[in-house]
Amino acid sequence: MRIQINSDRNIEIDEALQTEISDGVESALGRLSARITLLEVHLSDENSDKKGGHDDMRCLLEARLEGHQPIAVAHRAATLNLAVDGAAARLTKLIKHSQERLHEQQSQRTDPDPSAPEPEPEDELEQSGVNS
Repeated sequence: MRIQINSDRNIEIDEALQTEISDGVESALGRLSARITLLEVHLSDENSDKKGGHDDMRCLLEARLEGHQPIAVAHRAATLNLAVDGAAARLTKLIKHSQERLHEQQSQRTDPDPSAPEPEPEDELEQSGVNS
């Protein structure tokens, strides 16, 4: 998983913060990170001109999963770390929910799975009770 971190002009991203964010997001996503090709982290300070305020830090996470449309979540919090942690928790929940829904849809399919190998013609004859 490749992680790209972006911020608005009000947040200074140094190497230590970049490492902390990357490690935190990877830890929160756990094994799900293997399915993500790119994770974009967008950080912003919503009301920096007012110097303070409740829940003014915002983290938007956009994940690109293999074979799926990108998904995005956002979270606002009082600090940058809380915003990142909250967004990562939301993204984890959303990815798990999407996978469960996809699995459920596939289990309810009545047509043959296009990714499954087609049976050999001999196997079809044996299955229908016709012997050669």
